[in-house]
Amino acid sequence: MRRYFISAAALASILLTGCSLAQMIKLAKQQQITVTPSPLEVHADSVRFEISALLPLKMLKTNKVYTVTPYYQAAGGEKVQLGTIEFKAVDFPNSKTEQPKLARTFTFAYNKDLKKGKLMLGGVASNAAGTKSKSLPMDLEIAEGLITTSELVKPVYPVAYAAHGYDNREELVPTNVDFFFEKGKSDLRKSEKTGTNGKFFEKFVSAKNVTRVVTITGSHSPEGAEVVNAGLSDNRSKVIEKYYREMMKKYNYAKKADSISFVTKAVVQDWTSFRNLLSANTKLSEVEKAEINAIIDGAGTFVEKEKQIQKLKSYKVLLKEIYPVLRTAKTDILTVKKKKTDAQISILASKVVKEEVKADSITEAELLYAATLTPDLNEKANIYIASSKKVDSWQAHTNLGATYVELAKNSSDPAVKKDFLDKAINQFQISNAKIDKAETYLNLGTALLLKGDIVKSLEALNNAARLTSDAELKKSLNSIKGVLEIETAKYRDANLSLENSVESPINKYNKGLALLLNKDLENAKKAFDEAILADGTNALAYYCAAVTAARQQNIDFLAQRLAKAVQLDSNLKGRAVEDLEFKAYWSNESFKNALK
Repeated sequence: MRRYFISAAALASILLTGCSLAQMIKLAKQQQITVTPSPLEVHADSVRFEISALLPLKMLKTNKVYTVTPYYQAAGGEKVQLGTIEFKAVDFPNSKTEQPKLARTFTFAYNKDLKKGKLMLGGVASNAAGTKSKSLPMDLEIAEGLITTSELVKPVYPVAYAAHGYDNREELVPTNVDFFFEKGKSDLRKSEKTGTNGKFFEKFVSAKNVTRVVTITGSHSPEGAEVVNAGLSDNRSKVIEKYYREMMKKYNYAKKADSISFVTKAVVQDWTSFRNLLSANTKLSEVEKAEINAIIDGAGTFVEKEKQIQKLKSYKVLLKEIYPVLRTAKTDILTVKKKKTDAQISILASKVVKEEVKADSITEAELLYAATLTPDLNEKANIYIASSKKVDSWQAHTNLGATYVELAKNSSDPAVKKDFLDKAINQFQISNAKIDKAETYLNLGTALLLKGDIVKSLEALNNAARLTSDAELKKSLNSIKGVLEIETAKYRDANLSLENSVESPINKYNKGLALLLNKDLENAKKAFDEAILADGTNALAYYCAAVTAARQQNIDFLAQRLAKAVQLDSNLKGRAVEDLEFKAYWSNESFKNALK
């Protein structure tokens, strides 16, 4: 049998150590612990806080260590270990006259099982070697948790469709026909009626095109025989109007003629057309042209200038090449462009999808437009699939992906939702391989957000912002960016984004939340008032307005807004009685009455 003996010196050391540790634990009861913030708050899916510990004088003993051991104890039983704060006597040589103080920031990931709980703290005194220790008799509660106001953000999932390029509005197509007259006359010659222009004109009128406006501009050449007859230009335009009406009667326009607006104009003593023809003429030299222009720009009346031009060697060219062209009546006809009706486009697109007709029986713009005519997302997707097969354009792939995103948003089945989102992302990748477009990246950002990938979603949205100058698209981008910035605790950035977002009740509400979380209480109150004005059924807007009032210590406004919130959504009553935002008012009669 082996016996062990302890020397007197060793025994004294042990007793002294035990005594010192006991004294430290006794003094530890006077330690001052500060937690910021308190209660604990959730931001960006994590809980971050600072613990500051101030020890009493003379607590730390030579060669001893005091360790603060915080942990979060969830109401459901889960315990989150957080690390330690160590006070080593060697680091605080003046601990007899200066209170030792340390602060440390702790973070732990949030999940819903941790929503209710307490931040606890234990304390352990030990020798430097760690061979002997003594703990506080019981752990201390130092803070409650958790405030989850940041979780009240309302998501938005915007999609942007690429322009289809089709205009279903009435479009007017111009047709121009010129009739020419003999010098000094306004009679329409037979040769003009049977000539190239006349035949084209009659054929055009006989087609009975839907016509809106006919503008006829009569003009004259500069020489005296033309200028002397002040009404010549006007008469020429009216002659063509009369001829036009005769043609309509011939081809039985009936009441259609009444819907056509005729505008007759007369150009008198104006050099504009002359100058244009002069500039385009190839038989006159630049010197000769300059000489003529100098006369036109000089002093004198129209008639006096023309007489000066008659004296030039170039006058014969003018008489032959330019003057005859000025004796005209220019007829500008605006007819309605022939288009398929929306119904015809829809039917044709349906037949293309079913492969009952060839894809070339409809244009890409018409096919893309057809997709906008149906509210059924599956029909819309099928049309975009047909369009992507027909032309394989970035617009078709982007719009098909956008439709898949909308189908995913409407699905309650996680597997189906994931399948649609995977399909959407694939379409956006195909589109981006062709060309980078803001619409595609916006949709990609939305799809990634729906999948829960915030980091890649923000990356896609930043690419979209870089690629666009379109004001409306930027507003959609700012709407979703504002949500992501709230979810990542960038509240100041979120406020700026939502300030320039789409004018919608949800964006107004999210802006109020960003201001509240950024502790800008007065502006948060105003923003929630605006959100409520925009949508009086938004229970969360009333609830967050009550939270704002609680932080402003305004019990009357708190009670008013909270009463309306629970009236609109009774589930908020259960939240309010556990929400640490309202802890100071739980026993207040006004608070209690608001929940009745």
